[in-house]
Amino acid sequence: MSYYRILGFEQEPFSTSPDPNFFYLTQEHESALTNLLIELRLRRGLSVILGDVGTGKTSLSRKLVQCLKERGDFIFHILLDPSFEDESLFLTALARNFEIGSGNGGEGRPESGFTVLDLKESLERFLYQKAVAQHQTVVLVVDEAQKLSESSMETLRLLLNFETNENKLLQLVLLGQLELHAKIMSIPNFCDRVSFRFTLNPLGFRETKDMIQFRIRQAGYLAAAPLFLDEAIGLIHQVSRGYPRRITLLCHRALKNLVLRNKWAVDEGMIRELVDEDVKQGWLTQVLH
Repeated sequence: MSYYRILGFEQEPFSTSPDPNFFYLTQEHESALTNLLIELRLRRGLSVILGDVGTGKTSLSRKLVQCLKERGDFIFHILLDPSFEDESLFLTALARNFEIGSGNGGEGRPESGFTVLDLKESLERFLYQKAVAQHQTVVLVVDEAQKLSESSMETLRLLLNFETNENKLLQLVLLGQLELHAKIMSIPNFCDRVSFRFTLNPLGFRETKDMIQFRIRQAGYLAAAPLFLDEAIGLIHQVSRGYPRRITLLCHRALKNLVLRNKWAVDEGMIRELVDEDVKQGWLTQVLH
């Protein structure tokens, strides 16, 4: 039997997979999501979300996709690894993911042998057909956008030029680590296309506690007794520095330890032992006092 079922859960509460149903929307995340949906609905073009490793960018992207699925007038694709060697490979990937053909019909899959110009014209026809003729909103979400090459960034800039008198034909959401900012700033006429920009920050203690409690409830824990004592949460926040991914990993280990020791709640001493173990093994340089 899995540890989480022993503790009274229906699902694993602290999986590191970006399940949107387990994504705790802090005030910052909720503000970012709401603004993104507004930008997409208004077809404003380019939105950028920045954040350090583990601040919840990927989870936010999955939550955004979940919201788009609930709406019938969005066509979207999420690009998980935007590393492409040249413009042709990038355009081919976009055409394939949106199921765009390079023929006159604009449907089907792109075949080999088409030039960059062919692919661009095919994308433009597709965007015009969907956005103008069929009144749908075409969205490209790029996770790990700091991996975009200079040629891919330039391609995206050119795609943002496809527009009507009222709005952009392609809606682009870039989510990336902080170095993405420097990439954007280094490309002429790209920065001024950003309609919405937001930087995600680590969680405070209150948000850390709320996140832990939210995930526990989502996983089906119904008992009144708390699984994490406040002192333990305070130490989790200190060690994780408020980064959601680190919080999730530490909470997962703590619950496994809870089962192994046949204890009823995670206390400060248990977290301290886990951290000391990481320090001894060289996985953590932080020493607690």
